[in-house]
Amino acid sequence: MIKITFMGAGSTIFARNVLGDCMCTPSLRDAEIALYDIDPIRLSDSELILSAINKNVNDKRAAIHTYLGPENRREALSGATFVVNAIQVGGYDPCTITDFEIPEKYGLRQTIADTLGIGGIMRGLRTIPVMEEFARDMEEVCPDAWFLNYTNPMAILSGYMQRYTSVKTIGLCHSVQVCSENLLKELGMEDCLEGRTELIAGINHMAWLLNIHDRNGKDLYPLIKQKALEMNQAGGHKDMVRFEYIRNLGYYCTESSEHNAEYNSLFIKSRYPQLIEEFNIPLNEYPRRCIKQINEWEEEKASILNNGAITHTRSLEYASYIMEAIITNHPYKIGGNVLNRGLIENLPSDACVEVPCLVDGSGITPCHVGRLPVQLAAMNMTNINPQLITVEAARTRSREAIYQAAMLDPHTSAELSIRDIRAMVDELIDAHGDYMSMYR
Repeated sequence: MIKITFMGAGSTIFARNVLGDCMCTPSLRDAEIALYDIDPIRLSDSELILSAINKNVNDKRAAIHTYLGPENRREALSGATFVVNAIQVGGYDPCTITDFEIPEKYGLRQTIADTLGIGGIMRGLRTIPVMEEFARDMEEVCPDAWFLNYTNPMAILSGYMQRYTSVKTIGLCHSVQVCSENLLKELGMEDCLEGRTELIAGINHMAWLLNIHDRNGKDLYPLIKQKALEMNQAGGHKDMVRFEYIRNLGYYCTESSEHNAEYNSLFIKSRYPQLIEEFNIPLNEYPRRCIKQINEWEEEKASILNNGAITHTRSLEYASYIMEAIITNHPYKIGGNVLNRGLIENLPSDACVEVPCLVDGSGITPCHVGRLPVQLAAMNMTNINPQLITVEAARTRSREAIYQAAMLDPHTSAELSIRDIRAMVDELIDAHGDYMSMYR
């Protein structure tokens, strides 16, 4: 029997999408589903919602079991075929709040803080020790399982698992499969959607739409560039940072403008505060989302359940398609996060890169891309440098390496002195308490 273990099942909406997708997939409908979390309330919420989906769309064919707390983790993982990871170590309160409030004291402003920047570095450092524990259990109780990682910071966490454990790990994001579709819709080019071809490669949240053609083979980039420039000249829309990438770097990237605004030194600048309004950058966006979700959860849960009438339609999330392709040996293409190993020739071999991958019965096979345009590789390198040093800090438990990762982060280093960076890191480590005790 196929067993799907979901780590961090209290991420209820995401668990609903991924596991609901599995229940809508013929080859996965009879799977055993193991829900694991450390929060009993959210775990119960997920069990309630997924049991309703199992009843309404799957004739109760899936066997759903819950596992609460580290003492039950090995049992949850035992015999798993696939392990989906969606944990958030420390949650909104206290850790996300801390990742925003302390840097703001030093004059460092962030938007999302889950992938790069000082917030992404801290999130990666407190998550890796937990994922290490997962890996050691998996190496013993489900050594052949695929680990499908959705947790951010994607490149840091997936790269660590791929370099320092034997677990078969693929990092998965939501943005690759909808990148060009959302771009074309935003530019009013919906007639180009059907039959288009494209190539996307780079790193997570900064992978590049390297080429895109319509069904007849016509290059769509000239029209994309023209329309994006016109929209940015008019101003006021939500994707101005990425459209500015198109104008200055020549290419569009996968993740949203609110994310990319903090991945470089170009947009959030205390010396030029007018850029925040000019490029419509939502500072402190992630805490606002968290507060909204927390405040509205009970109402949203009731809406999802709809008095027991909840249903589900298969989404675009990669997880169920990966499982299906491996189980049935029917090939499927994804954009996955893997160790570079020469796939992108002008990025480091030990970087975690996002490239096209073929999935079939033999597993997940990354595809060779070649060289990125030099300016795109350079932009990626500004993010890869702190990612690699954060991985090294986690491996060695070195506080000095944490300072170095923060010093090489493009946004942090553009705003703060070395003295303030070190003081901020110290304050963050102290404030995170037991979550960062291994770095003291």
